[in-house]
Amino acid sequence: MLNRRQTLAAALAVAPSLAMAQTAAPAWRPTRPVRLIVPFAPSGSNDIVARILAESVGTALGQPLVIENRAGAGSVIGTEAAARAPADGYTVLINSAQSSVPAIVARVPYDTVRDFTGIAVAGFSPHVLVVNKDLPVQNAAELLALLRANPGRYNFATAGIGSGVHVAGELFRSTSEVQVEMVHYRGGGPAVAALVAGEAQVGTPTMASSLGQIRGGTIRALAVASAERSPALPDVPSATEAGIPRFIFEEFFPILAPAATPPAAVAALGAAFQTAIRQNAEKLNELAGVKPRAGYETPQQVMALVRQGVEQYTSILRAAGVQPE
Repeated sequence: MLNRRQTLAAALAVAPSLAMAQTAAPAWRPTRPVRLIVPFAPSGSNDIVARILAESVGTALGQPLVIENRAGAGSVIGTEAAARAPADGYTVLINSAQSSVPAIVARVPYDTVRDFTGIAVAGFSPHVLVVNKDLPVQNAAELLALLRANPGRYNFATAGIGSGVHVAGELFRSTSEVQVEMVHYRGGGPAVAALVAGEAQVGTPTMASSLGQIRGGTIRALAVASAERSPALPDVPSATEAGIPRFIFEEFFPILAPAATPPAAVAALGAAFQTAIRQNAEKLNELAGVKPRAGYETPQQVMALVRQGVEQYTSILRAAGVQPE
């Protein structure tokens, strides 16, 4: 039997636990579908990654994840819509151009870092140097020779001003010392379609938006923008092997919510997306060339990556002589 002193000690030990239980925020669960804004046209890399994850995220949340494509201005239109949406857990954004836009767009109508909170990072993927299948080149050296012999003659397809594809293109143009005409499309899908059709002859699309066309032979891959070959395109040389070792560039896919989203909703969304990413890791790599990485499990880690990306892309563009416009 407990004496008075033991009873009092037990009561004091339990009291803090009860207080914590009473003050802890209840777990958040959505009661209606959650909207995932993709600020690019369908069939681009962000759209493909979003659709790979959507079903698993919906299952984890207990409500559907509805994808909404809001293309325009190199992702600015859709991203602004996400930043201005009610911060209630029912709007999230996936945008691989989150860090590149402020490096190249002079007046961005939102703050890339302060207006958002991190949910997850779907993964990382190198860009690919590709050409229209009818262009008379078979490797990167032949392409450089052709472009240098014909300055300004060929079109280079990007996914829009400020997109990662645009930054990758500027990196290729400056490190290779070639002159091409930048043509900005409304997303990765339209840019790749232009390469297939021959409207543009050269591009550095994301792997996600170009894998099907590369494997189908409608565009030709000359190099992967990484130091090593990609498992998704094992027959395509790395930039180092292709003789363009300074063309190293990969995109990442941050998933974000409006900054004031309640912590309980952020935690629930983060858990759902991170579970979906783990469950679909093989599919992400096979269908999109996207590889998840550990170390981006907290909002702080996600936003630190976004902040570092702004610094990296700004450095690349200024070195290329590109100023915000």
